[in-house]
Formats: sequence, structure tokens, C-alpha cells
Amino acid sequence: MRSLLTVSAAAALLFLTGTAPAVADDGADRTFTIEDPRITESSGLAASRIHPGVYWTHNDSDDGPYVYAVDSRTGKTVATVTMEGVGEPRDVEAISLGPDGDLYVGDIGDNLDGTWDHVWIYRFPEPERLADTTVRATQYDVTYADGARNAEALMVHPVTGRVYIASKNEEGGGLYEGPQRLTAGGGNVFRRVGEVPWVTDGAFSPDGRELVLRSYFSARRYAFEDGRLGADHAVSAPLQRQSESVTYTADGSAMMFGSEGERSEVARVEVEGGGGSESSPRGGGGGTSSGDGGDGDGSAKTTATGAAVAGAVVLLALFAAGRRKK
Repeated sequence: MRSLLTVSAAAALLFLTGTAPAVADDGADRTFTIEDPRITESSGLAASRIHPGVYWTHNDSDDGPYVYAVDSRTGKTVATVTMEGVGEPRDVEAISLGPDGDLYVGDIGDNLDGTWDHVWIYRFPEPERLADTTVRATQYDVTYADGARNAEALMVHPVTGRVYIASKNEEGGGLYEGPQRLTAGGGNVFRRVGEVPWVTDGAFSPDGRELVLRSYFSARRYAFEDGRLGADHAVSAPLQRQSESVTYTADGSAMMFGSEGERSEVARVEVEGGGGSESSPRGGGGGTSSGDGGDGDGSAKTTATGAAVAGAVVLLALFAAGRRKK
């Protein structure tokens, strides 16, 4: 019950402190809806570096060894990649693009909270041509130095190429650092190097100097240097049905937040000082100035309060449904 009350309070706070929705244009890297009826559990996002405006995603579980390229201009799938040589995926939760141009797919979920003695990472080069294709992926076995655990966030550092995983726990998880190089056919032990909140996904900024971690109702940006977390602050995050994914745009001007569900939305949130458009961030969370368009009208505040209460109830119900599904 305590965790549910915490979630409800967080939802209400986000509604109370939220800013106005952004108005997106029809260009690439704007808020879009995933139109593919096959993609009902989008659990990870990675912005393509060679195909502007294209985002790689995948389903959570019970789908198969598939990765999809979705064009943000239309929301339509422009390529389906089938991975060979990886066995049967179990609980795919994350995807990240490395500096080598390879996509790293994290089959790292463990809904039984640490009962599997190992998880997997799959790796293959990002296709140069957008078309349905089959690739032979490399599979890596992953274990944790302090025992098995559930995780939904995998991030490849865009400069060093080192892989990091953030574990998922309602009371707080850990940031785990992989070996300097992953080894196929052998064990890859990830060691805890930092403490993190409840995390459903994460992403490095394109220069590798910041790491954003999101949960169901919030997101935080951390300074990242020498493989360790530094100062952090809250950033705006959209309120979504089941908040599962985040990535930076290829140019680093914004973050893209995704959710599970049929025709799920991927919402753009501008990065402060990132050179994006001047439209306001979507959603709630901290990190926005008090002078962000408010008019000081008392009746508006009363309406916002009522919306917060109603919104918190709705979000709590949706969240609980998602947890039962999980």
C-alpha cells in the first residue's frame, strides 16, 4: 500500500507542477504516434545516427527476435530486423546505439525480481538500408557481481562504448558498469558503481556528458564523468500510460519519451540549452522555471488542483493495470 500511495502522490505532484503541452510541427524528431499494430509494448528507444528522424524500438516480451525502425515523420515502421543466433528472447527491455554504429538490445528484464542467474545482450550493426532484413547478432551472457536482479535500462556510452545497466527497484536500484569489452561465449560481470532511483529506462546524451534516467512519473539528468554519476536535477517528463523508454535525439536538442500500449505516443521534450525549438516542454516534473507562462489567476490554480486529483486517480489505475500485466 505504501508504494501505491507514493506513486499516487508523485502523480498528483507532477500534475500540479506540469507545464503546457508543446506544439509540435510535422518534421522529423517531433512528437509522434507509433502506428504499427505489431508494436504494442514499445519498451526501448534509440535514435538512428545514419537515418535522420528514425527511431529503433522493440516489444517487451512474447514477440520474438525483432527490432523495428519507426519514422518519426509518419509514425510508420520502415524496417523490421529479425535477429538470428540469439536463442529465444525472454524479456527485452532496452536498446542503445554504440559509438561503433552497433545496436545493443538488452534482454535484461526479470519480472520475478532476480530469479534468473543470467540475462543477455544482443548486438548487431545498424542497417545502412531501411528494409526488412535478417541479421546474425552476437549474444553476450550477463551476470551481476552482487547477484541477479531485474533491470529495464541499458545504456551504451557514446564515447567509450562501455555498457551500463540500471536495475529496477521501487526502493531504489543500482547503476552497473560492464567490462571494458563484452565477450561472446563467456561471462560478462557487471559491477555496481552508483545508486539510482526507480528506473524504467535511460540514455546518454550524444556527447556522453549526461545520463538521463526515467521512471513511471519522473526523470532526472545526471552529470556523467569518468564512468560515475555526478550532480543531478529533475527534468520535465510527459505523463504516459506506462512510461517505458527514453532517448536523446541524434543532435542532442531534445529527449524522446515513449510508452507501452497500442498506438503509443513518443513525446519530444526540449533539452535546456540543447539548441531545440522554443516550444515549452511536455508533461510535468521539475526543472522548469516558475515564470513559464503562468498568469497568476487563482481560478486557474483551482482548476489545476482539481485536474491533479483526477489525473492522479486515473494514472494510478493505469499504473496498477500495467503492474498486474507485468
